[in-house]
Amino acid sequence: MEYSLLTICYLIASITFILGLKMLSNPASARKGNQIAAIGMAIAIFGTIFLYEGKDIKLGNYLWIFGGIAIGTIIGAFAAKKVKMTDMPQMVSLFNGMGGACAAIISIVEFNHLMHDHSIGNSFLSDINGTNLLIIMAGLIIGSVSFTGSMIAWAKLDGRLHDYSFKGQHLVNIFLLLAAIGLSTFVLLSRPEQTILFFYIILGLSVMYGILFVMPIGGADMPVVISLLNSFTGVAAACGGFLYDNKAMMTGGILVGAAGTLLTMLMCKAMNRSLTNVLIGSFGGNAASAAASGGSQGQYKQISLSDTAVLMSYSSKVVIVPGYGLAVAQAQHACHELEKLLTEKGVQVTYAIHPVAGRMPGHMNVLLAEADVSYEKLKEMEEVNDEFPYVDAVLVLGANDVVNPAAKTDPTSPIYGMPILDVELAKHVIVNKRSMKPGYAGIENDLFFRPKTSMLFGDSKKVIQDLIAEIKNL
Repeated sequence: MEYSLLTICYLIASITFILGLKMLSNPASARKGNQIAAIGMAIAIFGTIFLYEGKDIKLGNYLWIFGGIAIGTIIGAFAAKKVKMTDMPQMVSLFNGMGGACAAIISIVEFNHLMHDHSIGNSFLSDINGTNLLIIMAGLIIGSVSFTGSMIAWAKLDGRLHDYSFKGQHLVNIFLLLAAIGLSTFVLLSRPEQTILFFYIILGLSVMYGILFVMPIGGADMPVVISLLNSFTGVAAACGGFLYDNKAMMTGGILVGAAGTLLTMLMCKAMNRSLTNVLIGSFGGNAASAAASGGSQGQYKQISLSDTAVLMSYSSKVVIVPGYGLAVAQAQHACHELEKLLTEKGVQVTYAIHPVAGRMPGHMNVLLAEADVSYEKLKEMEEVNDEFPYVDAVLVLGANDVVNPAAKTDPTSPIYGMPILDVELAKHVIVNKRSMKPGYAGIENDLFFRPKTSMLFGDSKKVIQDLIAEIKNL
């Protein structure tokens, strides 16, 4: 009876994961979808604790289990409450890395159980279940890469580390990955007496690959890396689910792995990059190459708040392009207020969303959804690019690399070939930035020096609030 109840718990959890993931595709339902999936996870966890019975095994150590749950809950809730929206990519990387670490630890623990249950030698060669050993090796490699890669991504996003690469690093990365896979294959097929030593060598190779895989990646490329590492964690978690025959863990891992992989492929397409290059660590460029790709482009012109207010108020169609500067200033609510004010004046206002705007996938969608911006007003790059020639005014709020024409015109640029928002085709372009400093890719933006572009300097939130006041006074 207990086994049947546990199966029902896992079934409920799996259904909530699927429903939650579906609801995450729409900003309007994303919060509720996250809550539904969280409830399903809680059902699976407590079902496992109280209903699980294996071969001569019944879970105990409730003090340790609930102590860990309590500590994790407190830390997670505190971190979620305190984190700024601009630091959300770092938190995503950190939490994702914890998932990879858990998957790797599961592999280490289960491998040690195998070593304890089987003596080294002929009995080991014949008795170890090959499927279990394969899953353990896969979980070890993928989980270790996800953990170390996510920690490096967190440190880089948080400004604690800078891009680092050396000559021949791509070859070193390929060697480390192939060595880990090759050694795992050798252990699986031949089961040598040095299996324990080889296991920890594989762990070391995986850790090194995770570090070197992410270290050279920089510029506007980090959202793709976060998405890829997230898919790694999902696959690693699925390995743990297979190992324990845990249906909920298996389903959750497969969903995360599949969703992360599909998102990575879509973002690679949006960035015009190769997934193969991501895997060998040559995705994007380092800071040195980025800085060398462009010098001063000429003179820019500024626009006053009053002129901006007149231009936008008497436009027929306005497109707002949100970027990382919007997130830094926490200006999403003020931006929504500006949108509503212009709409009341008969102006058609939409938002142009680039797939990799911000520091993580969907960063801008999350920000605008937080401010209750209608999902129908958010237009993806492919849809909105055809409209720019008919747009009267574009307001770029803190975006840089995703509107940089160098992606189309400068073969030496590290973002060359990346599809961008074609804002330069609009009749007027107003760019709000704190200063003329380059964006995340470290290169100067030729758009700022175009004849139709005007610069509006200042903190996005204050600028928008002042702009709203100017429009109301017209």
